[in-house]
Amino acid sequence: MARRHTALPDRVRAEAETLWHYLVLDHTPHRSDVGIGLGSHDLGVADHTAALYREGRFPVVVFTGATAPTTAARFPRGEAVHYRERALELGVPDEAVLVEPHARNTGENITFTRRLLADRGLPVRTATLVCKPYQQRRAYATCRKLWPELEVRCSASHTSLDDYLPTIEDPERVVHMLVGETQRVTAYVERGFTIPQDVPPEVDAAYRRLVDAGYTARLLRSA
Repeated sequence: MARRHTALPDRVRAEAETLWHYLVLDHTPHRSDVGIGLGSHDLGVADHTAALYREGRFPVVVFTGATAPTTAARFPRGEAVHYRERALELGVPDEAVLVEPHARNTGENITFTRRLLADRGLPVRTATLVCKPYQQRRAYATCRKLWPELEVRCSASHTSLDDYLPTIEDPERVVHMLVGETQRVTAYVERGFTIPQDVPPEVDAAYRRLVDAGYTARLLRSA
């Protein structure tokens, strides 16, 4: 039975925070040609994309994402479609938002968005990837692999673990996700999906302790 607690045990929280600080990049915001909101279960991605648009960080937004087993109930018309609707509610003008509704993973998010922008004749040399906080490292590494000439930065809301956990109904789900993301830093290099990145010893140790503690729901079984 899945464990569900309103708060994490102190030891688990400490290990999770080590992974969090590694996965969250905290790039300094710069103006870019486009903001790319990566679809997920987290509607906060759309909120943060809209906030950055209103700050003048980019003139056009692409929301990218179909549905996944974890998002189909919440976003039945597709992640990107629901993100767009949210952004319009928050004041982003319709003409500034493009939707890429087919991507089912981060690689497709990047590849399909690149194709969409090219088809629209929009020249792009810089981009801001907006995603879940702990997805930043993987999103960045994927983009650098698939679109190496693009100057890319990442941005996310709730960039502390303590800020983020209350926004998710099941905090332990976040720990499972952090463990899965950390595994993918190396596993996806071996599969050719991302650029290589160093994993500090303290991050690897925290990852292994959480795996041993049973936080394995998001692990790649064949890795």
